[in-house]
Amino acid sequence: MASDMLLSSPVKHAYDLEKEDPRIRAMYGDHIGGQSLLLARRLTEAGVPIVQVNAGAGDLSGGAGDNWDTHRDHFPKMKNRLLPVFDRAMSALLTDLEQRGSLDETLVAVMTDFGRTPKINNKGGRDHHPAVYSQIMAGGGIRGGQVYGSSDRNGAQPASDPCTPSDFHATVFKAMGINHRSELHDQLGRPIPISNGQPLPLF
Repeated sequence: MASDMLLSSPVKHAYDLEKEDPRIRAMYGDHIGGQSLLLARRLTEAGVPIVQVNAGAGDLSGGAGDNWDTHRDHFPKMKNRLLPVFDRAMSALLTDLEQRGSLDETLVAVMTDFGRTPKINNKGGRDHHPAVYSQIMAGGGIRGGQVYGSSDRNGAQPASDPCTPSDFHATVFKAMGINHRSELHDQLGRPIPISNGQPLPLF
């Protein structure tokens, strides 16, 4: 089935970005980050229900060797290279989906596994900090223009409406029409909950 999907279905044609409108390709940006998000849109149109784009590759912006693990030179990397690539590509994706009338039925989730320390290290970088970080959700029934939760004045700890990765997962399940209290069962029949969280009030 996997072979058929990749070699003889609309999914195969989705990978041929040369067939995309050149103006749309340019809108996403001529770099791996942007073209990967464009490919994600094409895959969803080909019927792939879940697509993951890894925006942490070292070649994110076309050979600069940048990634988000900014232990050194955090601010120049973010301002000059990482954020412009992300901003352009993500804006293009949301605009493209909206213009095609598919944003309401497509959940776009931008996530990371941890944030960065409020304190700057001696290399001008920010280190790993799991206590506070931001996620983005758009489309898929999420009401736009809202911010849920906040950090303290130092960006070190949650200040209001704290939530966990499990809550984020439960929210994604709700957007997909999946009961977040559903269970899977292992080979011995033991129940495994798909989420221990609660959907956030974002709909």
